[in-house]
Amino acid sequence: MNDTTRFQYLNGKKVLITGGLGFIGSNLAIKLTALGAHVTIVDAMIPGYGGNLFNIEPVKDQVTVNYCDILDVNAINYLVQGQDVIFHLAGQVDHILSLSNPFPDIDMNIKGTAILMEACKRFNPQARVVYTGTRGQYGPATELPVSETAATYPKGIYEISNLTAEKIIQVYNDVHNIWSVLLRLTNVYGPRAQMLHARYGVANWFVRLVIDNQPIPIFGDGRIKRDFLYVDDCVDAILHSVACDDARGEILNVGIDQPSDFLELAETLVDVAQSGSWELTPFSAERKAQEPGDFYSDISKIRRVLGWEPQTSLRSGLEQTVQYYQKHKAHYW
Repeated sequence: MNDTTRFQYLNGKKVLITGGLGFIGSNLAIKLTALGAHVTIVDAMIPGYGGNLFNIEPVKDQVTVNYCDILDVNAINYLVQGQDVIFHLAGQVDHILSLSNPFPDIDMNIKGTAILMEACKRFNPQARVVYTGTRGQYGPATELPVSETAATYPKGIYEISNLTAEKIIQVYNDVHNIWSVLLRLTNVYGPRAQMLHARYGVANWFVRLVIDNQPIPIFGDGRIKRDFLYVDDCVDAILHSVACDDARGEILNVGIDQPSDFLELAETLVDVAQSGSWELTPFSAERKAQEPGDFYSDISKIRRVLGWEPQTSLRSGLEQTVQYYQKHKAHYW
């Protein structure tokens, strides 16, 4: 079954993407446009968050872009009206910032989500809502792989604010009958991410280092495991979730069941790019205290409910990512 058939539900639908000029949002917008959806993007273009007009270059004449903040009540009230589907990706995504200033997380992730869901309740209760949270909502893994039934003990304000946003949306699904599905994304990498700093998106930052022929710092012995997910697979999971009636109200991990350690990531990248290097680096006391250890998701539930599973190997995803940034470096460096 090809994508056009699989996602026929989205053909002709009016779709709103909050945070749609960012990494995942822009990849989602491009895919939705190809499927025949009428896409409106909302983005505040906050410096350092990854919003980039070049991200939607392939579809810039086929989408509508509205520059506004998720906290603008009147704008959000207006923009949700008439939308069939709302993909909620906007938020404070810099967990390093949250360590020194928790208020953007509280404002954007918690209050912003409440504003969006209240707008849906008042002006468009028929809309379907997809929320993209983070695997950080679990906190350190107590058992691997981590399933959706695992306890949530997030260790930072960023992760707590994402979990709170998820709970808010659950209330609107359960109490106010707003169709919603709640995704917890793992370590996503690929084209169209911000490449200006290393505060989040570690795999993409490693890509920048090898393209610049710089050494990749690998902390400890490099054997800490993560499930690195290519962005096209992530977008595919998001689309599966909104097109599946059985997904309503569900919390679903979006990850890959073939974890890699950081040393494998670095070695593969250096080989793919044919530049750069890697070096082992001792943990600083602060970084060691923050390091959650091995983490990879159990994706058996999303495979069962949606029939989704990732298709892209680590090497293939890194090859596509390196090629993209080598070609379009001027727009990201």
